[in-house]
Amino acid sequence: MARNSGSRNKPSRAGKPGRPGSSRAGQGRAAAPAPAAAPAERTVQKGVQWISVDEDMAGQRVDNFLMARLRGVPKSTVYRIVRKGEVRVNKGRVKPDTRLQTGDVVRIPPMVQQAKAEQPKPGDRVQGVMEAAVVFENDDMLVVNKPSGIAVHGGSGLSFGLIEVLRSSRPQAKFLELVHRLDRDTSGLVMVAKKRSALRFLQDELRHKRIRKHYHALVAGTWPEKLARVAEPLLRYEMPNGERRVSGEGKESLTLYRCLQRYEGYSLVEASPVTGRTHQIRVHCAWAGHPIAGDDKYMDDASLKAFRAVGGERLMLHARALEFTLPGSGEAMRLEAPYDTPFGKLVDALARRSKGKF
Repeated sequence: MARNSGSRNKPSRAGKPGRPGSSRAGQGRAAAPAPAAAPAERTVQKGVQWISVDEDMAGQRVDNFLMARLRGVPKSTVYRIVRKGEVRVNKGRVKPDTRLQTGDVVRIPPMVQQAKAEQPKPGDRVQGVMEAAVVFENDDMLVVNKPSGIAVHGGSGLSFGLIEVLRSSRPQAKFLELVHRLDRDTSGLVMVAKKRSALRFLQDELRHKRIRKHYHALVAGTWPEKLARVAEPLLRYEMPNGERRVSGEGKESLTLYRCLQRYEGYSLVEASPVTGRTHQIRVHCAWAGHPIAGDDKYMDDASLKAFRAVGGERLMLHARALEFTLPGSGEAMRLEAPYDTPFGKLVDALARRSKGKF
């Protein structure tokens, strides 16, 4: 890890619905027992809370501050207790949009909250893998070289993702939040804030395009030397089966490209997104006629089959490098993440096969 100072007729494949299973009750068989009723939601009664606002909490609106601490309490209830004066800051009434300052003392009245449901805990092995993937850490943030196949957060049928694993392996951490996201099948660098102030700083840097991300992608075909930028607008939409896709129309988008190496049938390119749209690099590569190898959303069946035939195992997109300013110190940073084994092995195999041809 080095420390220095992502066809013009985009290929698209419809989602393949699964084959519905069928089952028949056996003749004369006893009926299956009805499923047990779901247990009633547990609630907990909390007394008056007095919370001192530290530097990390400062700057938040009162309503956002309350909702983060009153999980499961309806928004209408949160706004009602503020309106009735039950929430006090330094013993005085406040409005929902009042900004908290360091040293303020917030009174939260007694509340009944839903108890947190028991979540599956990531095993020791996956916690060890994620901790070993941390490539940089200080008091404000950490950066992880996320493996391909692991989501950045749980949901959509997943019990946990990168952020839940980190929280489980670091129970003493008061604050851990994703600064940005990567697709599940994309590997590489992900920033995680350890303080709210660091999260605000880094997300503001992202909004103002002061953080530079560089991806390595293995794409199908020979990438043209003159193709240095793709500015196709992007629009996100949903397939009938619920799968999310992106088409080449909609919001303004820009990706800068540089060809790093050409192989027989493939090219290794550096993709640097200037905007941050969903699937931006993947769609821009496909729009240019060079879809990313292993991309089952934007690559046609024949190309996918050819990719598997040369030993391809994964989506060949890797968040290789980050250039950013450290929160607090203002120090300029550049971090690089090595390829995982499947990515590196395939690139090496293509290089050997193509030796002397380019």
